[in-house]
Amino acid sequence: MGKLIMISGGARSGKSSYGESLLEKENDVLYIATARAEDNEMKDRVKIHQERRNDQWTTFEGYKDISQSIQEILKDKTSIFLDCITLLVSNFFVYDFNVNWDNPDKTVLRQIELAVFNEIEDLIELSEDFDGDFIVVTNEVGLGIVPSTPLGRIYRDVAGKVNMKIASAAQEVHFVVSGIPMKIKG
Repeated sequence: MGKLIMISGGARSGKSSYGESLLEKENDVLYIATARAEDNEMKDRVKIHQERRNDQWTTFEGYKDISQSIQEILKDKTSIFLDCITLLVSNFFVYDFNVNWDNPDKTVLRQIELAVFNEIEDLIELSEDFDGDFIVVTNEVGLGIVPSTPLGRIYRDVAGKVNMKIASAAQEVHFVVSGIPMKIKG
């Protein structure tokens, strides 16, 4: 039986490259990329990740209905690498719901949170059924200042709850600071 491994840390802390290094000797990896490259800066970031990735790995790009979408791809995979949970969460906020962020409707915010948590619960269930290791990368969003906008605060709150849920289900949790990984669970 495989295990769920969560890797958290601040932005640009080295968490993705650390997580990838845990699988560097494996070729049958499914890489789930949740970033959407909507502008040149994000396209450049995605390209750096792609160039660094083992070219034997299979890439799936998406942020919702992942568990259902990858069933056929998973049959010959030994590990799964998902980068990253916080981008997955932000995609729900930006692409799936029409929210007036100056005066957000609490019902819509609850719908966003439910959609995100349904996706996360499906991923946790997938990790329980999968025989290989399932590594998820996420940003630690609670160490900085309190965001000044409703969007920032709500996003931080949902991402923080998601991280707690994944960490609770994970057999291992690593925290990366300035490129230095620390195992904090497992």
